[in-house]
Amino acid sequence: MKQKLVVIGNGMAGVRCVEEILKHNPELYTISIIGSEPHHNYNRILLSSVLQGEARFQDITINDAIWYEENDITLFSGETATEIDTEKKMVITDKNHAISYDKLILATGSSPFVLPIPGVEKEGVVTFRTIEDCKNILEAAKHYKNAVVIGGGVLGLEAARGLVNLGLNVKVIHNTEYLMQRQLDSVSSKMLQHQLEQQGIEFILGKVTEQIIGDKRVNELTFTDGTSVEADLVVMSVGVIPNSVLAKKSGITTNRGIIVNDFMETSVSDIYAVGECVEHNGIVYGLVKPLYEQGQVLAKHLCQLNPQGYEGSVLSTSLKVPGVDLFSVGDFTEDSSTKSLTMLNEIHSVYKKIVLRGDIIVGAVLYGETKNQSKLLDLIVKRRHVSDEEKRQLLQAADKDSSSIKAMKQSEIICNCNGVTKGSIIEAVQQNELTTVQEVKQCTKASSSCGGCKLLLSDLLDYIQSDECDELFERKSLCTCTTLTEDEVVLQIQQKNLSSLQDVFTQLNWLSLEGCAGCVPAIQYYLAMIYPDYAEKNQFFYMNDDNLKAQHMSDGTYSIIPQTYGGKVSAKLLRNIAAVMEKYQLTDVGLTTEQRFQLKGIKQEDIGAVCTDIGIRLRPVNIHTIHHVNTYYSEKKCQCHTGVSLQLSIQLEKEMELILTPHEIKLSVSPCKHHDLEMRTNDIHLVGVERGFEMYVGGSCFPQLQQGELFSIASDHDEAKRLTCGFVQYYRETANYLENISEWINRVGIIHIREVLFEETLCNQLVERLEAEMMINVEKI
Repeated sequence: MKQKLVVIGNGMAGVRCVEEILKHNPELYTISIIGSEPHHNYNRILLSSVLQGEARFQDITINDAIWYEENDITLFSGETATEIDTEKKMVITDKNHAISYDKLILATGSSPFVLPIPGVEKEGVVTFRTIEDCKNILEAAKHYKNAVVIGGGVLGLEAARGLVNLGLNVKVIHNTEYLMQRQLDSVSSKMLQHQLEQQGIEFILGKVTEQIIGDKRVNELTFTDGTSVEADLVVMSVGVIPNSVLAKKSGITTNRGIIVNDFMETSVSDIYAVGECVEHNGIVYGLVKPLYEQGQVLAKHLCQLNPQGYEGSVLSTSLKVPGVDLFSVGDFTEDSSTKSLTMLNEIHSVYKKIVLRGDIIVGAVLYGETKNQSKLLDLIVKRRHVSDEEKRQLLQAADKDSSSIKAMKQSEIICNCNGVTKGSIIEAVQQNELTTVQEVKQCTKASSSCGGCKLLLSDLLDYIQSDECDELFERKSLCTCTTLTEDEVVLQIQQKNLSSLQDVFTQLNWLSLEGCAGCVPAIQYYLAMIYPDYAEKNQFFYMNDDNLKAQHMSDGTYSIIPQTYGGKVSAKLLRNIAAVMEKYQLTDVGLTTEQRFQLKGIKQEDIGAVCTDIGIRLRPVNIHTIHHVNTYYSEKKCQCHTGVSLQLSIQLEKEMELILTPHEIKLSVSPCKHHDLEMRTNDIHLVGVERGFEMYVGGSCFPQLQQGELFSIASDHDEAKRLTCGFVQYYRETANYLENISEWINRVGIIHIREVLFEETLCNQLVERLEAEMMINVEKI
């Protein structure tokens, strides 16, 4: 039977979480949603666009009645949850409905903060948060002329611009000396103020409202310095308060908001929370992108897809005011540890400021020209080191033609809120013959949330429709057996709980029910990663057949490589090899570049007997894993002790030799730096130093030779092993099949990988998962 999922809150965060659940596993839950507003799910962020005349109420609806019906969702509209019985697992509403649940999501959002001053109860004092608020303002604008907005933040300025459009005289009151002080520096704030003044908004800064004056209706505001201003409409926009009262009354732990962990779990079992009502690691988020990211994590968790937990979000802000291009992201305040790069063009009103800590961008403000906003956000999130040339390009003026759009990679994000890439927009436009921004928005969800990417989306659409565009979105299927991409296959395996090759081939309509050399190993790998016991049950990896341990040679014979950990051999192995050579008349025996014995010229019928006579397990072939760990013995003038490095290499090889990996891993250990340079082209290289072991990662011999980058310095043998195991496991869990470590590092970012492994709890969890699979393999053999 389906479990019962109840969501309290019909807003953007809760419903986005439901959308994600339906995408992952639509058959898992029977869903009920309780919404206090008498509307279907709509985009609250675009209310300012309605006020400014750029959109209608119906335009900002995200999911209409048909969506609820098609997905069999019961909506309790215009109804408020008043009580949660956590023991009986029941939600009670103000209309006396008792709704039972197996899982409960609190997405109660937030409420506008109202200044606790005399006169706030008078007619004409409104907030700007809901459709009803917007309708009240539109109606008041028909009868009154003098409007005051209290609050010079994003929402206050967007409301003020809308009031100007409605023909009112508008003044904005703000309690600091410059606008949007949390999102802008003083330079960009003054530029914004000047531009908004030209649009008809008057600003009164550095004022604290003391009282609202009037008989029944407001007619004046007074300030703490004794001055005053006339007003017959006051829009209060001074922040929001998380709606956590219901949670607190129900015994759920709260602080500023509802306390959640990385999987959005509250202190009460089977009750979760997402959105503006949530407090995660001491932070309450009020922007749409973090709320969507929380919903994605929770949806995967509820669908048992084992997601990486929510780690917080990098905050970015744009302003939805016609004619204003503004974007800020990250931490752009300066201190002794930061340096900034700025560009100011007063003629064209363009200002750019990039704040760096070392060579890593930590924050930025763009005014007047924001085409690099997606790239900046990506650089900050991934904490990637930025070259001097990249810094120059970020500061220089954007091209007036489409060259900057053309230069973007198809993997670059256009809409950060919804994670929509340039490539996916090109695909949607070309496949569906889309011609307008609205059509692209409906098809891809790009620009459907905060709307900050609308200009960039418009430029991209112009480029796609121009003669200059020669880009085609190449949909790369997993192989010729299917039209599905690799990501789609993995998603379908998870959604449909497919647990075998035949399940995949039949239920995903494979053209060949036997698969091919391209898809079979890829699917086997993903099945083994999704279902840890898959390899053990199917025995496709353990190769009990000795023929599979031998490499077929061009002359029709076979070769084998005895497993010698760390390249260290025993007298017994040497005697056995000599005996086998004489018995089977093998003359082609030598050392590989991997420091291992290789016996060639074995006849097919002799393979089993040779393997038995060797008396040692053979190294597997044609399987992506850590096949060997190279170790440098001291030689020539080097007298460094090799004991510790040899012990580490043998231990790593023994424990990880049968661990499946997306691509073969070359791992090496050097006791010192006398001979380590040539080994740094390996995927992972550990070199002994006085402080312990330096760990280099990302080396490569193909397509070009490159040395690995210093990842960390381990203090001793145990820490080196822990970091290596954690690194390998994180690679296994997040890399694409056949993506080598160098490619993976370039895609994910070495800073991000460091952050994961340097977080002790996360690293320990990765090591534990790797060790658990190691034990299964050891027991099997």
